[in-house]
Formats: sequence, C-alpha cells, structure tokens
Amino acid sequence: MLITLSEVWEGNVFMSDRKRAAIVQPLLLSIADVAVQLGVCRQTVYTYIYHEGLPSIKVKGIRRVHPDSLVDWLKKREQQIA
Repeated sequence: MLITLSEVWEGNVFMSDRKRAAIVQPLLLSIADVAVQLGVCRQTVYTYIYHEGLPSIKVKGIRRVHPDSLVDWLKKREQQIA
C-alpha cells in the first residue's frame, strides 16, 4: 500500500495504515524539502534564508529549516503583503 504525504496531511489515512507505513516526519527540513514545499528552486530558498529572513540552522555543516519556522515565516510574509 502506497500512502502519499498529502493523504497523511489531509487525514485520509487510517491508524492501521499509518502503523504499516511507519511514516515519520523529519524534525528539520532540508533545503530541497523546503524548495519542493514552496514550489521554488533550492537557490531561491537560500535567497530567502540569507536575504529575506527565513530562519535556519546548520547541523554538521548542512543547513536545515524547522517546519514551524517555515510556517511562521510564511504567515509573517502574508501579513506584510496584505
């Protein structure tokens, strides 16, 4: 059984399916993960980090973004535009 991430987010997966699939959300997102979620390229994510205030941390030299920080940053940007 293949379960898509969107099904999990939308709550369309039953508990028994979750146990079989063993889907674990990462604590921190990679730059590529953020790019996919935002529908932009990796370089654009780096631009957001270095020039537009997207919070990130380095873990063993690799830049990561906390999912909550991404959501908060997006909400702030929405408020600034509105």
